[in-house]
Amino acid sequence: MTATHARPPLLRPRDVVLAGVAAALANHLRIPLPLIRAVLAGGTVVAILLGLAQALRLSGPNGAFAWSAFALLYLFLWALVPRQPATPDAPATRTVPVAVVLLGGATLLIGLLPVTWGFGTPLPFGAVEAAVLASGAVVWGAAADVRDPRWASSVPVVRAVAAGLLLLLAVILMGAAFIAGRPPVAVFAVVLALLGGAALVVPLVATRWAARSAERAAHARDEQRAEIAAHLHDSVLQTLAIIQNRAGAGSEVARIARAQERELRDWLFAGTDPFGADLATELRTFARELELEHAARIEVVTVGDVGAIESAALAGAAREALVNAARHAGGDVTVYAEATPEQVEVFVRDRGEGFEVDAVPAGRLGIRESIRGRMTRAGGSAVVSSGSDGTEVQLRLPRPVVGGGAS
Repeated sequence: MTATHARPPLLRPRDVVLAGVAAALANHLRIPLPLIRAVLAGGTVVAILLGLAQALRLSGPNGAFAWSAFALLYLFLWALVPRQPATPDAPATRTVPVAVVLLGGATLLIGLLPVTWGFGTPLPFGAVEAAVLASGAVVWGAAADVRDPRWASSVPVVRAVAAGLLLLLAVILMGAAFIAGRPPVAVFAVVLALLGGAALVVPLVATRWAARSAERAAHARDEQRAEIAAHLHDSVLQTLAIIQNRAGAGSEVARIARAQERELRDWLFAGTDPFGADLATELRTFARELELEHAARIEVVTVGDVGAIESAALAGAAREALVNAARHAGGDVTVYAEATPEQVEVFVRDRGEGFEVDAVPAGRLGIRESIRGRMTRAGGSAVVSSGSDGTEVQLRLPRPVVGGGAS
């Protein structure tokens, strides 16, 4: 007895050209993929040609109906054959946008209208099909392509082209209906004109409505936030300030109260995200954490678009400078960060006793590697100056020039 091998399941792959039907059939039937594609594409082309021949009264309807089975089979398998299970390493991708294929088919059929008109049929061959394809392109773009990062930007273009094709088809049919005296064609042309106008107007109205709804929701949130801020300012924040004044600047209770006050003020007034990754948020987070650990009072001031800066090197060097200031100097520590179009600067200053920078032992890598080395590797610079009136760490990092280049 010969061993029988089970066929692979009929599943469409995740990475497809158009729909994955041909690849699924080739894998399931163990037939070369080019052959399957040639049969499906050839059958669809023959069906179109036979339909055109029928419209020109060169053949009967049976041939076109038989060959149309290839296109119907493709659509049937596309709708019912499931895709392979999704995995993080195999996202669903499509090489050819479906909406563009539908628009191409609609354009081809509209181009055939001058040839197929006037052979006794109420509507010329391809008029209804072109309208269906153009409408399908709009629906597909709104339902599928808008969620695909590769084709989301093409959705407005597809919608505009589809609306133009529908309006063009309506004008052609309306003119031909008046010339040939066919009222049903004129009615169909009016319907197409309404569809074309809806394809242009409805998405714009929906977008505008969504924007207005978002504005109203944001306004309501701002009003609610203002009421909460006013209430907390008159109660919780004043209580935290009283605790700090009575507990003493260096006590643990005062540090905890100050950290909570800063976090609450940031949330109420600055709207900062405590888990954000930008430099301004990281500096405030570092200050809040260090005030809980050390007897230090850290003030953070930012100027410019520091909130738009994301630099791990600059944030790491600033954190090391803050740790040194809070641990060795304590007391009042100031952090000043400024962002200009050319560079980003961070200054960390304390009012401790100071130290000899050149006398730091070689085994202490905080200043040499965590600050200077880190900034140098990132293309910036770090200057540490210390004296009897305190220590200052200056961090500078150039910003990349956007839109520059040789002319």
